[in-house]
Amino acid sequence: MTSEFTAHITEAVVDSLEGTADPRLRELLAALTRHLHAFVRETEPTMAEWGRAVDFLTATGQACTDTRQEFVLLSDVLGVSMLVETINSEGAGGEDGREAGNGNGGENGSEDVTESTVLGPFHMTESPVRALGADIDLVGDGEPCVVSGRVLSRDGTPLPGATLDVWQANAEGYYDVQQPQVQPPGNGRGLFTADDEGRFRFRTCVPSPYPIPTDGPVGDLLRATGRHPYRPAHIHFIASAEGHAPVTTHIFVAGSDHLDSDAVFAVKESLVKDFSETDDPSLAREFGLPNPFRHARFDLVLNPVRS
Repeated sequence: MTSEFTAHITEAVVDSLEGTADPRLRELLAALTRHLHAFVRETEPTMAEWGRAVDFLTATGQACTDTRQEFVLLSDVLGVSMLVETINSEGAGGEDGREAGNGNGGENGSEDVTESTVLGPFHMTESPVRALGADIDLVGDGEPCVVSGRVLSRDGTPLPGATLDVWQANAEGYYDVQQPQVQPPGNGRGLFTADDEGRFRFRTCVPSPYPIPTDGPVGDLLRATGRHPYRPAHIHFIASAEGHAPVTTHIFVAGSDHLDSDAVFAVKESLVKDFSETDDPSLAREFGLPNPFRHARFDLVLNPVRS
């Protein structure tokens, strides 16, 4: 009786979904059911283990607040966020169906589209609008630097008026929403508009590696599996322009610790950039920094889309 029941329960659940009006929802729920049931058959969890799983998911939901998304963090450390992001970016092939490249330059004068990475759990508040060249480090507790570059279409054409949503942790590795009593709202964040030549620039502090939050269920999971919680130094970006697919990405500081063991599996070689020391008094005056200073240069390349 039991073996016959387990053999048929999966299809019984799938059949129960036939009345789902949305065909995509029906497809997703049916696939989820089949995979979950296959996992249970393969691993044969005890009732105690099943209970612990339920408790873990319950605690994950309870850890979520307006400024913390523990489920996104869980998705990140299991590699699901990066997998979903990559699958979607590879499917957004642009006008001729070509996929995003590796950042080394395309063929026939084209540029490789900037590779995507995870959104992360701290894109929680709206970034304040800032003028080009503004400083997003409102605390001034890190090594000053300038980040600059262009926003381009895949054929190399500049994209004037492109928007860049930028956010990063402070020099101690905390985002503003994690330290509301220490950091002013909007610290490390900015919403910029590229100029008529698609150029952008802003001042900030050189980012540093930091641990993801470990005081909740995700931290318990990392400790249970012997994994470290650290991310390499990085700055987040969302770049968008009219007629182009937006890209969610990071730049990572070359030489940072944990580039080869990012806790959320988000490092791609094309996104590792030098924050090099620049000795140029005229450029330092232009940027409003003492000379020499640290400077990261890179371009964000977007895929055109059919209207």
